[in-house]
Amino acid sequence: MANMVFINFPVTDLKRATDFYSKLGFKKNEAFSNEDASAMMWDDSIWFMLLRHSFYSVFLKDKEIADTHKTSSALISLSVASVEAVKKFGETALANGGSYHFVDMGIPEDQMYTLEVQDPDGNTIEPVWMAF
Repeated sequence: MANMVFINFPVTDLKRATDFYSKLGFKKNEAFSNEDASAMMWDDSIWFMLLRHSFYSVFLKDKEIADTHKTSSALISLSVASVEAVKKFGETALANGGSYHFVDMGIPEDQMYTLEVQDPDGNTIEPVWMAF
């Protein structure tokens, strides 16, 4: 079995979150989805697990779920094929209940381009293109 990455996000509305990630190009894997979770595949090795708060809480022991509209604990970056793909990702997020902003790091767009995209629950994803 190849190595895989599973990113777990707490969501308040599973259907809304599933629809949002579907519009961004993620594919839902029905075999690992149920009324508490949607398994959303970026590709064969990177999956986002969208978990209802009640289910996400099971894994936290004595911790609370962060209000990601006010705090951040992770920035998850995903590579995309081009600067245009980064911009489309951001615009698609905006059109479907999310938001985005650009952080000027002083790197020319023809070398690297990224946006800070928030889903409707405030979880942050960074689509990024880099000239390797």
